[in-house]
Amino acid sequence: MIKKLAGTLSIIVCLILWGCREQVPAEAPVFTSLSVSENILNYSFTPTSKFDKNGLMFSDQGAWFAYSFPDSIGIAGFTGPFLMTQQNGIWSSRCLSYLRIKNINWKAHKTRSTSGFLEQVFISDDLQLTQRLAFKSGHTALIYSEIENTSDKDVSIQYQWRNAPILADGLELSGHNRQIEIASDHTDAMGYIQFSDSIVSCENNSYETQLKTASLAKGEVIKLDISQTFIFPEYDWGKEQKETVGINFDSLLERRKREKDLQLSKLLHNRRLKFQDSFYAQALAKAHLTLQNNWRIPAGEIKFEGLFPSYHYEWFNGFWSWDSWKHSVGLSFYDITLAKKQIKLMFEFQDEDGFVADCVYRDTTIEAHNYRDTKPPLSAWAVAAVFEKSLDTAFVHYMYPKLKKYHQWWYQKRDHDQDGLCEYGSTDGSLVAAKWESGMDNAIRFDGSRILKNSDDAYSLDQESVDLNCYLYAEKLLLADLAMVLAERKDSIKYKTEADFLKGQIQRQFYDEEKGWFYDTSLDGEHFIRGEGSEGWTALWTMAATQEQAEAVKEIMMDTTKFFTRVPFQTMSADHERFDPLKGYWRGPNWLDQAYFGVKGLRNYGYNDEANKATKQILEGANGLLEKGPAIRENYHPLTGEGLHAYNFSWSAAHVIMLLMKEQ
Repeated sequence: MIKKLAGTLSIIVCLILWGCREQVPAEAPVFTSLSVSENILNYSFTPTSKFDKNGLMFSDQGAWFAYSFPDSIGIAGFTGPFLMTQQNGIWSSRCLSYLRIKNINWKAHKTRSTSGFLEQVFISDDLQLTQRLAFKSGHTALIYSEIENTSDKDVSIQYQWRNAPILADGLELSGHNRQIEIASDHTDAMGYIQFSDSIVSCENNSYETQLKTASLAKGEVIKLDISQTFIFPEYDWGKEQKETVGINFDSLLERRKREKDLQLSKLLHNRRLKFQDSFYAQALAKAHLTLQNNWRIPAGEIKFEGLFPSYHYEWFNGFWSWDSWKHSVGLSFYDITLAKKQIKLMFEFQDEDGFVADCVYRDTTIEAHNYRDTKPPLSAWAVAAVFEKSLDTAFVHYMYPKLKKYHQWWYQKRDHDQDGLCEYGSTDGSLVAAKWESGMDNAIRFDGSRILKNSDDAYSLDQESVDLNCYLYAEKLLLADLAMVLAERKDSIKYKTEADFLKGQIQRQFYDEEKGWFYDTSLDGEHFIRGEGSEGWTALWTMAATQEQAEAVKEIMMDTTKFFTRVPFQTMSADHERFDPLKGYWRGPNWLDQAYFGVKGLRNYGYNDEANKATKQILEGANGLLEKGPAIRENYHPLTGEGLHAYNFSWSAAHVIMLLMKEQ
């Protein structure tokens, strides 16, 4: 505890010193950590249709809109923005604001990105146009342009701002003075574009600013600023406009660089010694940027900031409970404030009996919140991770009663036979929602399951799951620790006593001595539901297994015919007859959360060599994970390394961070 506090104080001192530096003229700072993120994702993309999601997009500060680079040089502006303010994501335009310079043909286009900004350069025979984009806030992005005469003679030019045709449904543009206003039939968010030049025409959803003429001497530069804002009605547009007008782009850019450099420094300097190579640093930068691009500020039904699983997949434009717990643990290594908000977001959707919704959305006219099931109990793990790094007792005070209610809910609503071992289930009696509650939707262990009624709003599967009860065991120990933070000694003793008893139940009921593996069982505990899956090493992650049990499980995990594949520790054994990574969502793909649980489980029992070997093989075997350009994927084919399903997946990114960090 004292060591943690000392670390926190040293960070505060560093921040104070940074503040002092700003007041003393000095050379421009070298952002060493930020440089690792340069071009880490390939944002070159021009959509062919309004819902085209075949390219990657950049956003920051929790904005609900994002940009790419044009993949051709026909239009001098940033692609988009892509609007997540409506219809689960849609392109406003191929370019909502481009700089037209009459009679200039661009011959080359160069791009550069970091986690803090986008930059592109257009080159002609006589001119160079440099454009940079950075987010001022979760509402506004600033676009800065420089037109430079690179020839050895005077050059006369005419230039103005225009838009490419509107793609998004229901958008209507209107203009006056120096501002374009953007309304939509599909959202209550409003858009605004502000220029330094007057709008001279805005009709039929097209606009153009005043055509300006300038004569540039050799080496002379013209500088232009515009802003694009998309803001929900719960925020004050007048205040945002006032703060945006006259803002210095260079100061904003410096602020973003410093912010991202500090965050990346925390990650890069906290790596395990075995993973100091530059490509592991790149993996961390890619993970950091993936989480950033999925970050959203509060709007509509959502009262706290949080992360999408993936902006790239239309049905992942919401907030899931166990995703949120995982995101928070990853975030806790570099952004404690956002980690706390992500946790609080989901607990805004906790019922009086303790139940927490599975997933929630900003706009329930697009998709309703899912109260049919919850997700595995990992929230105390997330809160403990945040407290370990922040020592914020106020946050523990806020969360502890909520965590207690959620923990008790499992025993009130998901223990059909009242034997102290819980089952996954649903609130509406549907079998599919009960499988969803496990988070491992179509895992083979649920193939023969049936639904049982506990009460009017509570149903259980007719099997007891090893992972669920291991999570609950870990949660009891974590609650005991959090109770001591609050001097709740009786609670702490109670949870530790319960944990000791549950640990014995787990070791006796779920472990198959013949096979050397942990399995789900029938409700009465008499029969194993065999078929090795990643749930089998959850007892190692939570330290609920004996050393002898862990040794047996480790041997199977390291077997190359079973789990030690090209991308090790996938969701089911490769030698099982129903192993099918391409067709089975949870029947073979490697999900990095499950892989991390396996690696950490090995470390818990002293198998560090095996854990290091597996970490290396996971990160190197997953296609594109250590390379510049490709996105982090939802899951990976364990035999080929092929990325599968959604792009830009947040919990994959969060677990890349966890795999590489020293502190767990």
